[in-house]
Amino acid sequence: MDGKVCVITGGANGIGKALVRAFVKEGASVAFIDKDGEAGKDLLSSFQDQKKHFFFEGDLASESVLVEFAEEIKKRYGKVDVLIHNACFSHKGLLSGCTYEEFNEILRVGVSAPYYLTLLLKEHFKPGASIVNIISTRAFMSQKDTESYSAAKGGITALTHAMAMSLQGIARVNSIAPGWIDTTDEENFSEADRKQHPSERVGVPEDIARTVLFLCDERSSFINAENITVDGGMSKRMIYHGDEGWKYNE
Repeated sequence: MDGKVCVITGGANGIGKALVRAFVKEGASVAFIDKDGEAGKDLLSSFQDQKKHFFFEGDLASESVLVEFAEEIKKRYGKVDVLIHNACFSHKGLLSGCTYEEFNEILRVGVSAPYYLTLLLKEHFKPGASIVNIISTRAFMSQKDTESYSAAKGGITALTHAMAMSLQGIARVNSIAPGWIDTTDEENFSEADRKQHPSERVGVPEDIARTVLFLCDERSSFINAENITVDGGMSKRMIYHGDEGWKYNE
């Protein structure tokens, strides 16, 4: 990744933080944005060659923030090799009374921002460029009261294959669907937490970062418009009441 420019949204915490660290370690110049200014500045200050990277504090729900961020990328680097759309959060859903504005805020961050930032940077993608959208297994399966987040992740899932068609010859576009990823570094999980995953552990942000690096490698150039689920096999397990110790409780 030496000499490459990587752009990451939601890069100050959790999976985004692991992504920033991974691409910096690989030698890329990293531009990342997050509305958590304190965490973003702390992360940037932890890198030895700070001038090579930059952090932009801003809310991705705002069109003006997206424009300003994109302009700063163009001014500093003049190109983009990797673009990772990671930022999203939740205002829950029907049972919590998620309002019209709250619901649309999630869609702006989780769907509109990835579309528009891609559009703003489209003319600056270098040959062999790669876009990775961080979706979620919640695009395909749900718990109660998750409509805002699930809708955003469903939207960016469809956006992935649509953008891959439009950007043919410009950039490859793929997505990764994380399952349960622990971002607390506590590793304080029960045996049941671990054993419900066929891989017998809860995921960590580095699991996602390694998969993103794989997709962005030029040797992966035949992988396009695809989604990779990274959830320890959890979403493939069939569950029946009374089977293998599983019990349904109201």
